[in-house]
Formats: sequence, structure tokens, C-alpha cells
Amino acid sequence: MVWIAAAWATAVLLRHEIEEVFDSSLQETAQRLLPLAVLDIVGREDGDTASQRLGAVRSHDELFTYVVRDDKGKVLLRSHAADLSTFPPYTGAGFGRTATHRLYSEEALQGTIRITVAKSLAHQDAVIREMQMGLGLPVLLVIPTAFAAVAFAVRQSTRSLRAFRDQLETRSEKDLAPVASGDLPSEVAPMAASMNALIERLRAAFEAERSLTANTAHELRTPLAGAIAQAQRIRKETAEPQTAQRGADIEATLKRLTARAERLMQLARAEGGRLNLDRESDLRDTLDVVIGDMRRNESTGRILLRLPDTPVMSAADPDAVGILCRNLVENALRHGSRSSPVEVALSSNGLMTVSNDGPVVPAETLARLADRFERSGAAGRGNGIGLSIVSTIADRMGGALTLRSPRPGCQTGFEASVPLASAGTAETRT
Repeated sequence: MVWIAAAWATAVLLRHEIEEVFDSSLQETAQRLLPLAVLDIVGREDGDTASQRLGAVRSHDELFTYVVRDDKGKVLLRSHAADLSTFPPYTGAGFGRTATHRLYSEEALQGTIRITVAKSLAHQDAVIREMQMGLGLPVLLVIPTAFAAVAFAVRQSTRSLRAFRDQLETRSEKDLAPVASGDLPSEVAPMAASMNALIERLRAAFEAERSLTANTAHELRTPLAGAIAQAQRIRKETAEPQTAQRGADIEATLKRLTARAERLMQLARAEGGRLNLDRESDLRDTLDVVIGDMRRNESTGRILLRLPDTPVMSAADPDAVGILCRNLVENALRHGSRSSPVEVALSSNGLMTVSNDGPVVPAETLARLADRFERSGAAGRGNGIGLSIVSTIADRMGGALTLRSPRPGCQTGFEASVPLASAGTAETRT
């Protein structure tokens, strides 16, 4: 708008200046022609005062026309293209205007010889219009070009700012690493530094909270183990059935507390530790060790393991994979049908699934199972944080826990799946 206003003001000033130039030309022409006309008229033989019309030496457009008249209005001399109808009666020296022409009049010999020079307003307006168009058209081209140049320059200069915004938009709530801000403009860099300082304070606060959880759970291990041993000793040393039963109840309660402390340590490990390593390992070895250990502690032989024949490589921390697998299998053993096996399968693209038979879990309950301290309706068994631990580990590894009930292709059961490696790392046996 500023450019357009400036161009408009320039056009107005240009029109005014051009009109002044034309007026000056009119005046200069009249003052140059009048002495020549006087000499011509005075030098005529026998005082001939008849009107004369100058002939054209060569055909051309006569932009300035003129007439020379005496004090009675008789035309003494005129240019070859002069149209007398365009010249009004003489009213005195100076500028005048009609509907079609701009005029200038001058006189000599005490007003007995008078000259009037006319300039077509149409020609004058055409000249002004051409000059204004010559001024305006470049502006009309410059404005879009300038807009494009400004947009490009701003986009290029704010590329680092958009990258900074994208970092903030795409990171999860668990990612408290500093945001890269090295290429930011100097006006925004202090804000990024303050944000990173805030993130660091939040990270330190969360780390302190996780450390407290882990340390508390770890410190509970020894006194809980001692209390369980005392409860077991009471059961063996007493002869009273009631006391023995009370000792058994105390032992069961302490074991549940121990399991809860173990889960809290696993949760702290899932939320605080680094779950992706710089090296890769074979997931088959990790699952084989974890399931082998669980089979030794589970006497019914309900755990079935299916592994591909080729390595399935992943950068996931084997300890985190073990925690994840153990929680899923324990959840299946606890809540699944006791007469059906728990199937653990690893695909060639790193997808681990744990499935079991049992009643169908309602969709509304299934949507909440990964929340902390959420239990299914199976008599309130378990701690309610096993699937939450699995979901946290999967999320921090870059995957997601998927729950289905019933199992695919079945009318009953439950299935949990977690991607542990990138697709294409291995191939299954044909």
C-alpha cells in the first residue's frame, strides 16, 4: 500500500510537471512567433492585410497551432492546420482553456497584432497517460516480485525457527533432552536457552522422583526378605493352627509387597534409563533366556515359545526387553485360562506377541488396561502396573503396545503385541 501510494503521488506530481512544461512551451512558442509574424505583416506590399495561411513544407502532425489577428479580430496569419473554430475571441494576454485546447495569447504593437497558440488537450492527456503507465507498470511488476522475494527471504531466514518448532511439536512428553538451538536467530536464541534450562530442571525433578522410587523399592528388598523369613519361621515353630495360618497370611502379604516393590523398580527403570543402545543384539537370545527362567519357576509348562530361525537384530536394551516380556507373560499366566498355554512368538520383523485363552475383555476395559493401577475384573489380582510398564517401555523404544481381545481368528482370549525391531532385519523359515 505504501508503494502504491508513493506511485500515485508520483503520478500526480508528474502530471502537474508535464502540464507546466506544456504551458511553458505554449508561452515560448507564442513569444518566438509573434516578432516573426509582426515582421511578415508589416513587410507586406501595399499594406496587404489579407489573411494568409502558411503551407506545410513536409506533411506532419502539427501539435501547436496558432492564429495572428488584428485588434478587430481579423485573421492575418495562421498555421496550416489551424482550425479557427478552436480559437475563441481574444480576451487578453495569458493562458486560457477551452473544452478541447489549452491556449496562450500575446500581443504586440500596442495590441494591434495579437497571436494565440493552441495545444490539444487530448494529445497532452495522451502523453501524460503514457508516462504514467510507464511509471505504473513497473510498480505493478515490482510489487508481486518484491512480495515473492520477501516471502522467500523470510522463509529462508526462519528455517531454523521452524525446525525448532518441529522439534517441540514432535517430541513426546517423556523426551526431556535439550532442544537443538544452535542455528536460531539471535532474537529467539535466549528464549530457546531459557526453555532448555526449564527442561533441564524438569528432567532433574523427574529423575529425583524416579530415583526415590527405585531406591525406596530397592531398600525394601532386605527388610521384606527378612520379614518373610520370620513369617516362615513362625509357621514352622508354632503348633497352633491359628497362629500358623496367620503366619501364612503375613507371608503372602509380604510377598505381594515384594512383587509390588519389584514392579516399582521396573517402572523407574522404564521411565528413567536409556532403552536403546548403540549396538544391536539378537532378540531371540533375550527371549530364550527370559522364558527359560520363567519355565523353571512355572511348573505347569504352560509357556510356549516360537522363534524364527534367523537372527532378529535390535538396538533395544536386552534388560528392558526382558522386563517387557516377563510382565506380558506373567499377566497372561495370571489372567488367562489355567488349562490353556501362554504363547510367546517373535516374528522375523521383530514383532513380539503374547497370547492366551480366556474370557473376552470388554472394549472399554481394554482401552484402560495400560493405565497405571488399572486391573481387569479378574478378582482384582495383580498390581495393576504391569501393562503400564510394558506400554512405557514400548513407547520409549519408539513402538506401541497393542492389545486385542478376542485373539485374531478366535472367539475368546487376549493378545498383546509390541514391535521390538525394524522390519526386514530377518526372514522367517519357509
